[in-house]
Amino acid sequence: MNRDVYGEALYDFHELGQLAEPLLLHSSYGDIEEMPVEVFYRQEEDIPELEFIALSLCDGKVLDVGAGVGVHALYLQEKGFEVDALEISEIACNIMRKRGVQHVIHADFFKLEGLRYDTLLFLMNGIGIAGTIDGFKKLLEHAKTLMTDRGQLIFDSSDISYLYDEYRINRPEHYFGEINFQYEYKGQMGQPFKWLYIDQQTLIKIAHELGWVVQILYEDDNDQYLVRMETKKEDHELAGPIDDQTEMDS
Repeated sequence: MNRDVYGEALYDFHELGQLAEPLLLHSSYGDIEEMPVEVFYRQEEDIPELEFIALSLCDGKVLDVGAGVGVHALYLQEKGFEVDALEISEIACNIMRKRGVQHVIHADFFKLEGLRYDTLLFLMNGIGIAGTIDGFKKLLEHAKTLMTDRGQLIFDSSDISYLYDEYRINRPEHYFGEINFQYEYKGQMGQPFKWLYIDQQTLIKIAHELGWVVQILYEDDNDQYLVRMETKKEDHELAGPIDDQTEMDS
């Protein structure tokens, strides 16, 4: 079984306030970056404008997908929202509980069933869990099963086409925003994973094909943008009954 080196770095920072060694991120475009773990522990005053706009748009019951150590979940919780913090890293889930996040779900988003939310929130490019364009289509279809009839999907992403010029590498045959990553910490390699960055035109085309209404709400100077999406009304009528008896690890 592969170690959760991402979770181990989060744990060390939580316990010690710093890392003895950096958390490294290897990428398929040939770069190795040092991941600033402190970004996962930001205080309210350090939350960027894009994320503040997203948080201000949250409504009703919220699912914070890829919640990390709970920056956004804690913010919403303090504002009186009912929020479930979903995270696939068990170590990160334990840290969230220690930090006071009230409703933590240790699960894979794609396997989550029987729950309904008014807002599905994916921040810090959390939509990247889709991995590929096909995965993004599956994510949108699965999201419909988790949303109330007034539900909304809020996320940010980036157009990373500039990377291919910056690193002078050829574009791949697959969609250029599909990147392979692997964490390294204390000499240990984590499980390789795919991550998706999607440009606005591709996003809008796919969303419209699958029956979503798209609003681009904000763009910054780094080709990063914020999206709010909702489905057309008739799609919810096909979502099926709610099973309130589904057991989750919460």
